[in-house]
Amino acid sequence: MEQTVHQENKMGTMPIPKLLFTMALPMIISMMIQALYNIVDSMFVAQINENALSAVSLAFPVQNLMISIVSGTCVGINALLSRNLGEHDYKGANRVAHNALLLALISYIIFAVITVSLTDVFFKIQTSDAEICAFGHDYMTLVCGLSFGAFFVITLERLLQSTGRTHLSMISQAVGAIFNIIFDPILIFGLLGFPKLGVAGAAIATVSGQILGAFISLFLNLRYNKELQFSWKAMRLHWHTIKQIYVVGIPSIIMMSIGSVMTFCFNKILLAFTSTATAVFGVYFKLNSIFFMPVFGLNSGMVPIIAFNYGARNPKRIMETYKLSAIAATCMMLIGISMFMFLPDKLLGLFNASANMLEIGVPALRIISISFLFAGYCIITGSVYQALGNGTYSLIVSLARQLFVLVPVAYFLSHAFGLQAIWWSFPIAEIISVIASFYLFKRIYRLKIKPLEA
Repeated sequence: MEQTVHQENKMGTMPIPKLLFTMALPMIISMMIQALYNIVDSMFVAQINENALSAVSLAFPVQNLMISIVSGTCVGINALLSRNLGEHDYKGANRVAHNALLLALISYIIFAVITVSLTDVFFKIQTSDAEICAFGHDYMTLVCGLSFGAFFVITLERLLQSTGRTHLSMISQAVGAIFNIIFDPILIFGLLGFPKLGVAGAAIATVSGQILGAFISLFLNLRYNKELQFSWKAMRLHWHTIKQIYVVGIPSIIMMSIGSVMTFCFNKILLAFTSTATAVFGVYFKLNSIFFMPVFGLNSGMVPIIAFNYGARNPKRIMETYKLSAIAATCMMLIGISMFMFLPDKLLGLFNASANMLEIGVPALRIISISFLFAGYCIITGSVYQALGNGTYSLIVSLARQLFVLVPVAYFLSHAFGLQAIWWSFPIAEIISVIASFYLFKRIYRLKIKPLEA
């Protein structure tokens, strides 16, 4: 057993193209399944009516906040655990894993209590439409109140990824998402003898898939994750480890949460014109996941490789991984630009789009897609900062893009030129983001990567 645990990890020996491919491909596939689930979920909700779609769209910032809390924490967990493995500190790696599970539980309890208590207030701040508020209440109380599955499935999947077992984390994600896709129409429309639950049915299908995925992830960790030895006796908070996790994790949480703030503010700007515009914005987020989710899957495969080789002091493998990832991400986003430019009406038609929704949505998708040209590079570069323990750099870029540029520019354009001009805020913000990302990467290369050559 000892020999199995301490053998050389493939992240330090396998050729980078093959390693990145084997690490990232399972995550890309699972992320694509997740993207498909997100789209199918909204497609079925849209069949109820446009207000149901608007309610789910308005709830998105809170769901995004939940994902931000657990995923941001897991960025810190991934970076620290992979670095410990690179340094052959197996005791430290196990301590990180146990604290990861405890943090998932604590985070869920705090999140559920706060969000369920404030659900009605959250929707009434945004709209006075009683039907949208009712749909939103049903959806959000279930998704947030029963979100323990989401907290644990993401955490447990990241533990598998941290040790290079991305193919196993794909299994739990895929099973949970497929369960979700199957039960969405059954519970929404009352098929096969099940009660017709409407928007609440979509929420129940979502949390059920997450809980199923969490149990599968737990089994896979216990059965196959040999570098981590789980024990109930080791389940105790270790404050120094938690501090190290959150040094990287808190900037990541804030950075990801900025998206929730941006979406909330953007919805407020759009609601000044029509609730249909918020439905378009919600549909855009579902559709862009087809192209962004694979990039995030690539990220999930890339981060452990860079963190491991930083711990092993191998700058050549760090840079090779970064360059290959940036090229691959840009190619993925070019496919997204083509789809949004040439097929916007077909994409919106998937969501039962009305004539008014098409009139607003077609130009919106085309304009926003211009930002995709730069987005892949920015996402990859931001993850390199996190893998090297400089999550603050990612935070700076994200703040600049989403709050200091995107929202103010959108507000200005909405007043100066009207609804259709708002969408130009996305390309403008992304240009600022790529400039900031390039500058900060040059700095981190000089301070952290180049010194490893000595």
